[in-house]
Amino acid sequence: MKAQVGDRIILAGTRVDDPVRDGEVLEVKGSDGGPPYSIRWSDGHIGLVYPGPGAVMKVESGAGLPEPGVATFGKAKPWRLQVSVVETGDNTRATALLISDQNSEFSGRGDSHRSPRDEPMAAIGDEVAVARALRHLADSLLARAESDIEAATGTDAYVRPL
Repeated sequence: MKAQVGDRIILAGTRVDDPVRDGEVLEVKGSDGGPPYSIRWSDGHIGLVYPGPGAVMKVESGAGLPEPGVATFGKAKPWRLQVSVVETGDNTRATALLISDQNSEFSGRGDSHRSPRDEPMAAIGDEVAVARALRHLADSLLARAESDIEAATGTDAYVRPL
């Protein structure tokens, strides 16, 4: 991978919970456009990047086409997810709130109940309630997508969950 000052770099996380980061190349410290790169990230932080073997990067410049074999990503669109868990006795309720990059809000709710004969293990109730809230949230998003497709095309739509 090669970059030059002024290019925009998008770096995908190497783990599921890692965010996608994007920033501008301030300085190329390697030879012939190679790493490391000094980057000003979109959050204002400046750091030195040595892309590892598991890194998936895209460099956007005036050159146009990406290098062969390099995965490409568009501009990162941040969506925020907040999950709240409340326990009351043997009951646990989780609420998942998702706010899109266009400030649309989606929510899901999930509940769990501990049987009186089960040992009190709060983590299990939390996991069940959060999983149900996230499933409800996913179903709401799929239903919204179907509705948007139907509105745009005038035909029935079914978006299958994978």
